[in-house]
Amino acid sequence: MTVGLQAGRPVPGLPRRRKRIDALPWLLVSPLAIFIVGLALVPAAYTIIASFFRVDELDPPTRFNGLDNFVHIFQNGAILSSMGNTLLYVLVGVALSTLLGIFFAVVLKQKFRGRSALIAILILPWALPGVVEGIIWVNIWDANTGLLNSMLKSLNLIENYQVFLGTNHFVTVLLIEIVQVWQITPLSTLLILAALQNIPDELYEAGSIDGASSWRAFTGITLPLIRPGITVAMVQAVIATLNVFDQPYVLNGAAATGSSVTMQTYFVTFQNLDFGAGYALSLIITIATLIISFGVLKLVYRPVEF
Repeated sequence: MTVGLQAGRPVPGLPRRRKRIDALPWLLVSPLAIFIVGLALVPAAYTIIASFFRVDELDPPTRFNGLDNFVHIFQNGAILSSMGNTLLYVLVGVALSTLLGIFFAVVLKQKFRGRSALIAILILPWALPGVVEGIIWVNIWDANTGLLNSMLKSLNLIENYQVFLGTNHFVTVLLIEIVQVWQITPLSTLLILAALQNIPDELYEAGSIDGASSWRAFTGITLPLIRPGITVAMVQAVIATLNVFDQPYVLNGAAATGSSVTMQTYFVTFQNLDFGAGYALSLIITIATLIISFGVLKLVYRPVEF
């Protein structure tokens, strides 16, 4: 007598087979998971908790003080000034790096001789450390021996060498941010170029048949379809500009005209040894980064289907 088997149903009288769990994927992922938890999540949790405590190595013990760290931050004139500077860094940096990224991506999408070499050269500023870039640009903005002053003087556009950094608040932030834009634009270009290369050529051919001009094809086909790439480029620019430290510190020192919030975090934490306020300021920067990045995501990103 045969027993009919029905798929998905246990046969009465036979032992039930246990479902085998494949542990190999979990073993392969576990080192990375442990690394992320240990390097990111644990310090983040500690920062959130410590920001509500008074942590001063010169005045132990650690004591809970609620929101006092945050109150002191918003009563500190130097920190408030650095917040204004950082806002300018974000506005100028995100706008310039995105516009330049779109321009260079459109140029590099075309096939021409030396294109690969140009892409390799374009990547160099992104590969350089921020400190090295600051030192390079010191020789351009320097008031005594700077390249810019020498060039303007040789062209008889100025009579005496000018001090570009530290005198005017907006000009100082703009010139420092140009240095950072020089660093982050290559990554924006590559991200937008990757989105450009995914656009089928048939769409441009159809637009040409319908009589669309180059500008109309750019605004009607290119821009809408590269919005995911533009979004990623803008988010990485937001993160970079909100956390700018190397360029203003190397180019302008601790002067208030170019100080960023990240610089103030360093000063408060390691010069004033007020670790609690430093944790609180780090938490504020993190929250601001998340909010602005999410805002960019909601405003710019649109799903694209070909």
